[in-house]
Amino acid sequence: MGDVGLFLSGAALFLNSFMLFGKADGKSVGYFNLFVGVLQVVIPFYLIVISDQQHWTVFNLASIFLFGLTYLFVGVTNVKGLHGSGLGYYSLWVSVIAILYAVVSFLKFHDTVGSLTWVAWAYLWFLFFLSGALNKKIDTYIGKVAFVQSWVTLTFPALLSLAGVWKKQAVSQAWTYVLIASFVYFIVCTIQLVLSSQKKEKRLEVQAAS
Repeated sequence: MGDVGLFLSGAALFLNSFMLFGKADGKSVGYFNLFVGVLQVVIPFYLIVISDQQHWTVFNLASIFLFGLTYLFVGVTNVKGLHGSGLGYYSLWVSVIAILYAVVSFLKFHDTVGSLTWVAWAYLWFLFFLSGALNKKIDTYIGKVAFVQSWVTLTFPALLSLAGVWKKQAVSQAWTYVLIASFVYFIVCTIQLVLSSQKKEKRLEVQAAS
C-alpha cells in the first residue's frame, strides 16, 4: 500500500514540475496535490495501526506524513492563491528532518540508496524554502530538479517495488549510480543558473551605467 502512495507521489511531483515550468495551471495541479496529500496522510495512519508497533517501523512509516502534508500544503496554497512563505518555511523544517532520515538510513539500516534518496528530497524541499520563503526566482530550476526526482526517487522505485525487484542487489547497485548521475545533473544545472544570473547582473550594470 505504501508503494501505491509512493507511485502517486511521483505523479504529483511530475505535475508540480510542469507547473513550475509554467506549462500547467497551478489551480488544477493544486487539486491533484490535495488528492494525493489526503492519501499520503490516510495511508501511513493505516499502516502504523496494522504494523508491529516497533519504534523503527513507526519511524519509517511516519516519514510518509512529510510528503502528505507537503502535497496538502501545496494544494491549498495553489487552490486558494495563498502566499508561499508558509509552505517555504515548512519545507525548510522538512529538509532538516529529511537529512536526519538520510543519516539514519545510512548508519542504522546501511541503505545507501535510501540515504541518497533522502538527500535528494532534502535538497528539493530546501529549494522550495528558497522559492517560497526567500522569494528566489528559481522556479524553472526547481522544475528541473522536481521533474528528475519524480522519476528516479518516486515513480520508478515504486514500480520496481511493486514488481518485487526493488530489494535485489543488482537493482540497488544500479540505482545508486542513477542517483549519483542525478546529482551530477543538478550540479550542472546549478552552475548554469549561477552563470546565467551573473550575466544578467552584468547586463543590468552596463545598462545602468549607460
